[in-house]
Amino acid sequence: MTRVALELGNIPSPARGEAQAAEYVYQWLAKEGFRPRKVGATPERPNIIATYGGKGDGKSLLYTAHLDTESPTWNPDEDAYKFRPETLEVREWNECWLEDGAFHGFPIANDRGPMTCFLFAAKALKQCGFDLAGRLYLTASPGEIGPEPIEEARGIDFMGKEIGTHYVFNHGGVSPDYAIAAEGCDYGLTWVGCGYTVFRIRLYGEAIFTPLLTSPKNAAQHPNPIYRMGAAIQPILDWSLKFEAESRYESEGGSAFPKAQLSAVRGGVPHAFGAGTEVCALYLEVGLAPNQEIGAVHRSLEKYLREANIGEFDVEPVVVRHGFEADAGKVAPLVSAVDAATRLSLGKPVERAAPVYSSMWRDHNVFNMNRVPAITTGFKRWRPTPDDLAKSALIYALTALALCGKVDNAAETARAKPVYGDNPFS
Repeated sequence: MTRVALELGNIPSPARGEAQAAEYVYQWLAKEGFRPRKVGATPERPNIIATYGGKGDGKSLLYTAHLDTESPTWNPDEDAYKFRPETLEVREWNECWLEDGAFHGFPIANDRGPMTCFLFAAKALKQCGFDLAGRLYLTASPGEIGPEPIEEARGIDFMGKEIGTHYVFNHGGVSPDYAIAAEGCDYGLTWVGCGYTVFRIRLYGEAIFTPLLTSPKNAAQHPNPIYRMGAAIQPILDWSLKFEAESRYESEGGSAFPKAQLSAVRGGVPHAFGAGTEVCALYLEVGLAPNQEIGAVHRSLEKYLREANIGEFDVEPVVVRHGFEADAGKVAPLVSAVDAATRLSLGKPVERAAPVYSSMWRDHNVFNMNRVPAITTGFKRWRPTPDDLAKSALIYALTALALCGKVDNAAETARAKPVYGDNPFS
């Protein structure tokens, strides 16, 4: 497992560059006899899908993990706008290694380490001769990190989530009863997931030829909207703090604390100067709890900025993804299967994951939005060890065995006999 995790983790796989890592997973699955398929919106960014079991009448379980890892774009012109030079030199963006008994490198932590765990879970079941009554789906997808088509970065080349796990569910030939997004959760689990929106807030003004300009003493009265950013940023921060305080969400399946932050600023064209600019835009990322809808959030922000008297502006959500959560009753068999597997593997019951893991997007949202009960769970997020990989693989294998059921070799097929009880969080 260590060898495969390091080999897979050391393949550069930024968003929009997942092809080589996808090919590695495809070849590994083929070598292990799982007959994988490539299913993608584009050949350069395929999803890898394999199936094990399906020999009887058991429930089906889908494991998913993403091939892309957070990183710079590696376009020097773009990265210079966002990163210090020394940040671009950090080894862990693309390189993984074992040191002092722990894995280093962002790709193993997020998300090819958990991917390795469920691949080996399936291999273990197969090698042990456990034919599953239900189907076990193994999926590796691009695009969970991003990007998003915004402004001139438009079209399918800049799509993220639509061509990943969304595409698997809609076009991948899968029909899961349950799903698990395999990601680091410090061995906890949650069936809550936040969405997000990106608001473009445009400030409008007047472009005046610089030799003709008479600048006011107060920046808020300047015709160039770049000067009004200062007057706009404080109200945006005030609204963000109010939004965060009012948006905290608690449920049986997890705690979600949506946050907001400005992610970018654009105004004018640096090489076409001479008259300032008429437009300056700020891009505000806002998390969305499962009980929030974009319309109410949009109106709230717009109303707050209107009352702040920041001058002429408009607000438009250029990305919208709602958050979701599973029905507590319907997800209970999955939760209890993970709990039983965790008790057997770690000697303790499963716990609810920390709020940070239910306050972000993870691909269990894709299944919960489509009425397939789904959770996210996985090993220690930061500095996992080879032992963590082995324990997590065992949890994934035992969970699959509990949910999908084992075919009785003495008979042609047997109905899956679940080993789980009630939801332990009830």
